[in-house]
Amino acid sequence: MKFVINRDVFSDAVSFAVKLLPQRPTMPILSGVRIEATADGVVFSSFDFESSARTTVSADVDTEGVVLVSGKMMSDIAAKLPQREVRVEDDGTKVSIRCGNANFSLAKMPLEEYPTVPTVEGRTGVVEGKAFAEAIGQVAISASREDVTPVITGVQLEASDTTLTLIATDRYRVSVRSVQWDAGDATDAVTSLVPARTLTEVGRTFGGAERIEITMSEAGERQQIAFSTADRTVTSLLIKGNYPPVRRLFPETADHHAVVSTSELVDATRRVQLVLDAEAAIRYTFSEGQVQLEAIGSEQAQASEIIDAVLEGEDIVLSIKPQLLIDGIQATHSEFVRVSFTHSENTNKPGPMLIRGQTSRDDAEATDFKYLLQPNLLLR
Repeated sequence: MKFVINRDVFSDAVSFAVKLLPQRPTMPILSGVRIEATADGVVFSSFDFESSARTTVSADVDTEGVVLVSGKMMSDIAAKLPQREVRVEDDGTKVSIRCGNANFSLAKMPLEEYPTVPTVEGRTGVVEGKAFAEAIGQVAISASREDVTPVITGVQLEASDTTLTLIATDRYRVSVRSVQWDAGDATDAVTSLVPARTLTEVGRTFGGAERIEITMSEAGERQQIAFSTADRTVTSLLIKGNYPPVRRLFPETADHHAVVSTSELVDATRRVQLVLDAEAAIRYTFSEGQVQLEAIGSEQAQASEIIDAVLEGEDIVLSIKPQLLIDGIQATHSEFVRVSFTHSENTNKPGPMLIRGQTSRDDAEATDFKYLLQPNLLLR
């Protein structure tokens, strides 16, 4: 194998291939990146039995061939190369990388032990890249980071003929966002539970793409999903299990609400939060024309602040963990946020708190994103 490639193209391709590699692979071979030089270009790929990344780039290929080298080492080298053409060559036992006066030699890993990068066949639909990336960023924040219950460490994708809905929860909060989806001739609904970490990388990497093809495999022992653009593909093994029916937690109507400036509420919360321990809550008093924030720290340090608000309904007092509130209101991506209050069967506790964005203080039309804080985090 021997080829010459543009330095930036080489660096970007290697960086993409290693993004989903595990920090602590179960087998050393899974830390490698496979490089295949063909007449059509050079393919960089990685696979750890759960997720894969594959990209094809242009290069001047002198000799076709395939090698496997350490992904992290090659990524570190590619990021530091000077702005010159990169020459990559298989020297037999080593892979040499030459760029200007910089020369590197990497040991080859046993290619015959490396698993085959999967291809996914099944139902395919198309979504607009920017909208999908934004939806991932809004929803993935609510996925659980604890492996005790794997099913809620993922983001549930629910596809119909025209809509793709993303849902995530960690039991304490739920995020939901829908985007337009072109399923072609398919009309039946299909769901896929995708690891949140993988989906987040898809959003970061493919956000600039005009369109993303999503292929969901048919039911089987190893259900997978693939996200593809013109020259890049990421696949992921789906999480097995039944996702909790969290949609039913959202109220059909919520007339009791307050409208607040997003930036003012975030800034005030961060200031008042300064006196609190990590897991402590802020007391929010919503009343006519204002919201009062109050906090008492462990060393008797205190803080309070009042900001403007428009309230529809009676006064209400809630204690909320500040970071969970900040996550939700920032994810609305809107200038104003509507905080709606609901009732629960327990008269001593408020119901879920629904957060949605809106374009102005008086605009009644909310955005497509919904964020629900569960009652067990809202204490009087």
